[in-house]
Amino acid sequence: MSGSPAVVMRLVASAYNVAEKAGSIVRKVLHSGELGIVEKTGANDLQTLADRLAQQSICASLSRRFPKITIIGEEELPAEEIKEDLIENGHSEEILQKTCPAEYSGLKEEELVVWVDPLDGTKEYTEGLLDNVTVLIGIAYRGRAIAGVINQPFYNYQLGGGEDLGRTMWGILGLGAFGFQLQEVPGDNRIVTTTRSHSNKLVTDCVDAMEPHEVIRVGGAGNKIIQLVEGKASAYVFASPGCKKWDTCAPEAILHAVGGKLTDMHGNAYRYNADVKHMNSAGVLATLRNHEYYISRVPKSVLQALKSE
Repeated sequence: MSGSPAVVMRLVASAYNVAEKAGSIVRKVLHSGELGIVEKTGANDLQTLADRLAQQSICASLSRRFPKITIIGEEELPAEEIKEDLIENGHSEEILQKTCPAEYSGLKEEELVVWVDPLDGTKEYTEGLLDNVTVLIGIAYRGRAIAGVINQPFYNYQLGGGEDLGRTMWGILGLGAFGFQLQEVPGDNRIVTTTRSHSNKLVTDCVDAMEPHEVIRVGGAGNKIIQLVEGKASAYVFASPGCKKWDTCAPEAILHAVGGKLTDMHGNAYRYNADVKHMNSAGVLATLRNHEYYISRVPKSVLQALKSE
């Protein structure tokens, strides 16, 4: 390929550095001790200063370099002048060196939709469960999640001082995913990861129907997908409408880039067009392997309660 790299490669390369910048903002706010917590819809739906600053940084940085893309962020923020110290202008040279998958090489900026969760796992962030926290930047084309960047701001935090905090993983359909070691759950173990703070009878019944050998309850959609690709869990099961498109776009792209699958509880794909409703109202079922087994176990009561989009 001659000339400059494809738009999607430049966008992912920028999003990589932008996500790292957002991760550093998330750490800085925590270390300041002034989280600036406000409740959005209740005690389990929080927003902090880190959410607000990280989203401003991500959206302003990307829209400055790619003015024609559509960016949809989780936080509803007032229009205001963004401070220059929130802007990230760098990009990953390593990503630019990769060859763009042929089907995406001619995409234009205006065809791309970026879904941003500046701090996934806010409740866990406020409670000190820092390994649950991620920054999510997903890229969609024609309604499909095709690329994603996930930053874990506090990766390694439990190892104490001296360790480099944080890591960033990314993936593009047709190219693969990078920044982590792909692993599968050993043997035929069925380990289900699910919500820790948004459970109800439907969620519990659905998890039980999978006949899991073990259940892990943690926060953050990004964190749960990381568990799948690193062999800590075999299925992410959330039979409830609480999850949103910005929670799943980036993780879905990375999961699909390594052969996994994310659907609603009916087995249908979610769409990420700019005009779709934000709620994933038919729940989330994600796996690295054996998706059909888990889909086949979803109880009828769950399917009746959660209508597919």
